[in-house]
Amino acid sequence: MATKPNAPSCERNRDPILAVLREQLRARHAVLEIGSGTGQHAVHFAAAMPWLSWQCSDRDEQLPGIRAWLDEAALPNTPAPITLDVATGPWPAGERGEALFDAAFTANTLHIMGWPDVVALFEGLDAVLAADATVIAYGPFNYGGRFTSESNAQFDVWLRERDPRAGVRDFEAVDAQARAIGLQLHADIEMPANNRCLVWTRG
Repeated sequence: MATKPNAPSCERNRDPILAVLREQLRARHAVLEIGSGTGQHAVHFAAAMPWLSWQCSDRDEQLPGIRAWLDEAALPNTPAPITLDVATGPWPAGERGEALFDAAFTANTLHIMGWPDVVALFEGLDAVLAADATVIAYGPFNYGGRFTSESNAQFDVWLRERDPRAGVRDFEAVDAQARAIGLQLHADIEMPANNRCLVWTRG
């Protein structure tokens, strides 16, 4: 079995995020997590919300670590993780094109990927989400082109030094991508450490 990867930030933010998810996903059934990373969030959330099927996804190189967490937890509501690069796919597809998920969740991904990948993420979601879907994105966001804290400004510098394509995203630009696939902002929730949970719904 692969060694379980560990991200300390997941341990810090998982309970505040779970409080939001419990409320926003209480009537949902099948969630696609985009960029599952280590897999830590998945096992924590799936254990706490047994009414949800929690589908992990990430790039190929992340899957062994995710499997290690899922295999150890052995939860009945976490199917095997799937390969998904938002820019190139493959996006999961049901028979005759029916939607597979009535919710999607992503944490700390939009500022890591390049902006064209953020656009591709929402375009891909359009094809796999039900007509009444909920979408939740967690992470730092700018408002009106301004950082919400000095720490976020410093984080943005660090991100861009690692990868010029990365950076803290403007809420307005991300919301425009969501609106382009029929999502409407339902909630914008303040989270610890200058993060937000953005919640969109459609239908």
